[in-house]
Amino acid sequence: MTHLGLVTVVVRDYDEAIAFYRDAVGFDLLEDTHVDDDKRWVVVAPPGAKETAVLLAKAATDEQATRVGDQTAGRVGWFLNTEAFERDYERMRAAGVVFEEEPRREPYGTVAVFRDLYGNRWDLIQLDTPRAR
Repeated sequence: MTHLGLVTVVVRDYDEAIAFYRDAVGFDLLEDTHVDDDKRWVVVAPPGAKETAVLLAKAATDEQATRVGDQTAGRVGWFLNTEAFERDYERMRAAGVVFEEEPRREPYGTVAVFRDLYGNRWDLIQLDTPRAR
């Protein structure tokens, strides 16, 4: 069996990114290994995630720095699935996560778009059917 192991989010600073994803979004810090003086291997994931996690990669060049906060050209690039939308939405809001909208119902479930600390757009989503997952 194969699966998607990591997706990358380019960040400005490791520690501020860890703080946001751990403390505001509620992810677990799975790994923070120093590779050299300025590079670390930093992996975060939702609690209980079994397959896909997020690699927080510090921009190392000027070109990479231009992508921080706009990796997907303004589109939603990541989808955080939950089985308790209201609980997670309220916890994240209380922790300072900025949502662009109030939760809305779609044919596939309940969703609200939020931005990470750099401006990347994410969906917090609770799907209605297993097929939609």
